[in-house]
Amino acid sequence: MGAMEALVFNLTTAALLVVMFKAGVALVGPDTVQQRRIPWFAVGLTVVAIAGVVLQLCWGGAMDALDSDPSKAGWWRVLTSVFMQNGGVFGTAYNLATIAVIAALAEWFWGGWLMLALFLAGDLLPQTIGSLFGETASTDPRNFAGSSGSTYFLAATLAGALLLRNRGRGSVLLALAVPALGLAMWFAQENGHGLVSVYGFVLGLIVWALGRRVIRPDRDLTQAPRTTVGTLTAVVRKR
Repeated sequence: MGAMEALVFNLTTAALLVVMFKAGVALVGPDTVQQRRIPWFAVGLTVVAIAGVVLQLCWGGAMDALDSDPSKAGWWRVLTSVFMQNGGVFGTAYNLATIAVIAALAEWFWGGWLMLALFLAGDLLPQTIGSLFGETASTDPRNFAGSSGSTYFLAATLAGALLLRNRGRGSVLLALAVPALGLAMWFAQENGHGLVSVYGFVLGLIVWALGRRVIRPDRDLTQAPRTTVGTLTAVVRKR
């Protein structure tokens, strides 16, 4: 991949996340963030991701032992590889920041346990679908580690829910932009972020359609928690 192709690849990948972030914000309501509880599950997931980076810095053999290289044995690799990073300093910072923000939005809408389940699905489901269609595991070392795939998958579930929950024209167009851009990226660039986003979008549609009676995305607005994002922000400002 040439320098220009890499630049376009990175820009479109970032653009897709921006669209999904906007969909997530529209879903939870941009004016409700200050009233929502601290997303502790998202905090915990981010801490685990940071711990994975620290482990890599402290142990030179972490990547060899924990990545998802198909030529190596180890049932744990499919899980541990998500918390290994191989995108350099910028890529690592990007992945950590995006997982924190997207996980928080997803927790506020889906709830903590369901958010974690969807993040895990983003790790397992694409591989399962690929094996069903006879696709072999990637041999590109760039695909052996990284949290971006699961993060994009999780973000796309929010766009899927937005399509069904918010009927406004702007929300519908914003939601549909996710699979449209994702498919375009996959066919034009073979960008895996686009394909997993389509998977996540479809799963988001299914989960919300089946669970809308029990999922309570507005619970923080009807039963305000003791500690909210707003109260924590106020404490930080005073200090």
